Amino acid sequence: MEDITALILEDHAAFRRGFARLDDARGEAALRAVWEPLALHLDIHAEAEEAILYPYLVRHGDAGAGEETDDAIGDHNKIRDAIAESKRHVPGTDGWWAAVWQARRENTAHLAEEEDGALADFRRNSSPELRAELGARWLTFYGEHPGGRDLAFQDKDPKEYVREHR
Repeated sequence: MEDITALILEDHAAFRRGFARLDDARGEAALRAVWEPLALHLDIHAEAEEAILYPYLVRHGDAGAGEETDDAIGDHNKIRDAIAESKRHVPGTDGWWAAVWQARRENTAHLAEEEDGALADFRRNSSPELRAELGARWLTFYGEHPGGRDLAFQDKDPKEYVREHR
């Protein structure tokens, strides 16, 4: 079985590669071909974390887990908002680049915080069996929502999210 933290780190590596590919892409078609799957993956990943990882972290993490979760949900909202803004512009235009760079900055900061905070906390405070169980749920989630099917990709109130999952 796969450890959920390893699966999340695999997604993080894919995001870094995707943003690097944007640096090399030229022209509207190439930019769209790189950005659209990357943006969708970012959105699906946030939904998966909010459905699977963070409910457990809030309940089983250390004393700072509520704050880490609040921050992560807020980060997801910022990334979602930047992705939504990018869809209002033609790839390669100034408005599109501004939105994509906002998503990239927010994502880069979020990945660092999550890898050094939430994921490390979760590994310290959960069993390998739980991580494997959640890893199986993670894989199932992706299988049940191919291409983001049936996912809303809507912002969530971070404080309300933490209250609901405590």
